[in-house]
Amino acid sequence: MFVNSVVKTRAVKWWLLTIYFLLILMIIVGGLTRLTDSGLSITKWELFTGILPPFTSSQWNIYFLEYKKIPEFIYLNSNITLKEFKVIFYWEYFHRLLARIVGLVSLIPLLYFVYKYRNETKNLIKYFIIFILVCLQGVLGWYMVESGLIERVDVSHFRLAAHLSLAFIILSLTFWYLLETINIKSFDYKISNLFLTCLLLVIFLQIILGAFLAGLDGGLIFNTWPDMNGKIFPDDSKFADFLTYDALNSPSIIQFVHRKTAYVLTFLILYFNFIYIKKKLPLTPLIVFDLTILFQIFLGVITLLSGAKILYASLHQIGSIFVVSSFLFIFFKNFKTNLQPSN
Repeated sequence: MFVNSVVKTRAVKWWLLTIYFLLILMIIVGGLTRLTDSGLSITKWELFTGILPPFTSSQWNIYFLEYKKIPEFIYLNSNITLKEFKVIFYWEYFHRLLARIVGLVSLIPLLYFVYKYRNETKNLIKYFIIFILVCLQGVLGWYMVESGLIERVDVSHFRLAAHLSLAFIILSLTFWYLLETINIKSFDYKISNLFLTCLLLVIFLQIILGAFLAGLDGGLIFNTWPDMNGKIFPDDSKFADFLTYDALNSPSIIQFVHRKTAYVLTFLILYFNFIYIKKKLPLTPLIVFDLTILFQIFLGVITLLSGAKILYASLHQIGSIFVVSSFLFIFFKNFKTNLQPSN
């Protein structure tokens, strides 16, 4: 985690807040792009071109003809019309447009801040991490899309999980830097940073497993809860399968692990609540975090029971943003407490 001294200006605070909300929008649109199977509609990485969408029939036909060359069209969408293609095209187009906006917003104001606050350059250089990670996210996004253009009818769930994970890392880092610019009080008593770090890692693990599940379309099977079609273990897998590399490619096993990780996370959060209340720390941050967790559990169950309907699946992904942010707020307050000298 980063908790350096920073240039606490109103402009820097609003800049970070803008990036934070743009990243939330990016994750939402990215999730909907995946859920609508729109991510492979643009088959080229148009870094400097493609800023404007097609306007003429000939331009639309060029994109449509390129889409017709990939396995997704050949094996899944061979009956798609140009009108239907435009719908999935625009989802991917707006996702890429937002990525360009995030890149520009993360760089141009930063260059101005470095120029204006020359004496604070050492403090401001850390913000370049955000821009570098945003650039890396763009490369990783194309690397993900590329995996679905030749032999697969969908993108690699490994690359999808890496893409989403980096998005949450950038979001978390931006939020942490934003909190540094705000005068937030520390706690009166300390909680172990090691425990909080472990809890945060489990939260991230659950998000990664969710990305695996989405990439494998694992929400379309075993749509019962708390059992899996009346059983504890998925009936299409053996226990030995859990110990092989192929387990990472099995939607049944990933769904099982995702469910059980949720139970482990719930237990850790209950223990966290016990510690938090025992130390008589302010309840508002804890209540907000607990409410996001309860809402996320509810959405997870509803998403599963509905067969991963787009509305519920999208809300479930949005819920993870609030879970991470509310927990980071507590983590930040505790981190400041740990920096205070002991009496």
